[in-house]
Amino acid sequence: MAGDPSLFGEECHVIKKILRTLVGLTPGHTRGHRHAGRREPEVFKASKIGIDRSLVSSAAMRTIDGLHKGGFEAFIVGGAVRDLLLGMRPKDFDVATDATPDEVQRLFRRARIIGRRFQIVHVLFGPETIEVSTFRALAPENQLTDAHGRVLSDNTFGEQHEDAARRDFTINALYYDPASDTVLDYHQGVKDLKARTLRMIGDPAQRYREDPVRMLRVVRFMAKLQFKVDAATLSPVQKLAPLIQHVPEARLFDEMVKLLHSGQALAALHALRDQGLHHGCLPLVDVVLEPEGSEDEREKAIRFVELALQSTDDRIREGKPVSVGFLFASLLWNLVLRRWTKHQTAGEKPIPALHLAIDEVIETQLDALAIQKRVVSDLREIWLLQPRFEKRGGQFAFRLMEHMRFRAGYDFLLLRADAGQIDDALANWWTDFIDASDDDRAQMVQALGRQQSSGSRPRRRRKRSSPAAPPADEA
Repeated sequence: MAGDPSLFGEECHVIKKILRTLVGLTPGHTRGHRHAGRREPEVFKASKIGIDRSLVSSAAMRTIDGLHKGGFEAFIVGGAVRDLLLGMRPKDFDVATDATPDEVQRLFRRARIIGRRFQIVHVLFGPETIEVSTFRALAPENQLTDAHGRVLSDNTFGEQHEDAARRDFTINALYYDPASDTVLDYHQGVKDLKARTLRMIGDPAQRYREDPVRMLRVVRFMAKLQFKVDAATLSPVQKLAPLIQHVPEARLFDEMVKLLHSGQALAALHALRDQGLHHGCLPLVDVVLEPEGSEDEREKAIRFVELALQSTDDRIREGKPVSVGFLFASLLWNLVLRRWTKHQTAGEKPIPALHLAIDEVIETQLDALAIQKRVVSDLREIWLLQPRFEKRGGQFAFRLMEHMRFRAGYDFLLLRADAGQIDDALANWWTDFIDASDDDRAQMVQALGRQQSSGSRPRRRRKRSSPAAPPADEA
């Protein structure tokens, strides 16, 4: 028993807690930390309020178990608990603990500390990553912020009740311990979940100034969960929306991807615009929701975006992967199409005109977002494939099928056909060509040559399995 490392870890942890209590310290704090204002949580039996433990990933369970064996407290927190209480299988699991990042890292073979503003630990189990954070303390009076109130440094550790007060919404301030089958609730999050209400912890305006991204999360939860938003939580958003412009671009891009992957992408874009948040993070929303052109062009443009976002939502709900490049290519396509037409009307040949249009759109519309180069490369290739689908004679069709982005380009072509932007005949031909054998493909190319020579057009209809073909997730 004396050699049991788990018992040794528990003894060390108990000793550290006793010392902290004697000197009035918590991890990361200075002497004199106060316990005033401490609130006790409401305790629920997890299985009694709807949490199915079988939905918890094995990696999350192993992380919790490892921290417990090390003598530390550990809880699943945030969106994972919220989703479990809503009967949904969480995509990601976050864990909160009283262990410091260094202590967490020492407990797991594959773990690394990341972050500057607030250090966290990524614990890796195969392909799954569990994000482990140390309980945060209440913000000190001399906390480092920028001129707009955004917190710049937050490496101050504290106790669980403080950590709960630092979280954004009541529904995200729940702590679930699978080992004891308990949920700790400091801010009536369970009650708000049952009422499907989104409520900010603390003063909403101050919390938005500390981290403006919280305003984007309000919009995302409105769309994704279809929750009503507490009036006090929503009222400061439009006034404080300009603060979004001071958020680092890379972080904005990550939040926008989450918004578009909410499963209610079109509703999220409308909510983003209604609250005036798009000016600072996604100005192309105006272009997407109110395209220019004739009435017929606008109708087709709106139809195209609706089909693309609906297809994305369907894939998200089915648990299928979604290509970020395809998504942004869809959102920006109508602007590319208008500029492409404009350059051709001015005398440019089709391919050079398309290159000009793409360069202009990327330069004018993507400056506000730190989109990775690979994503920009993907959407550029998807657009440049479109005129190549019209060349099908000789070996063109066979060579095009070997292109790395062929499937994404083909799915994009189907969306254009479904939206009425191109003749169905082109999409029909490619659908049949993909499904055909090599011999049949050769015959199709020969028949196409004869049809084009005679001036006749095929009348076959494309087989459709869904209103819009799903975007492919190209490697």
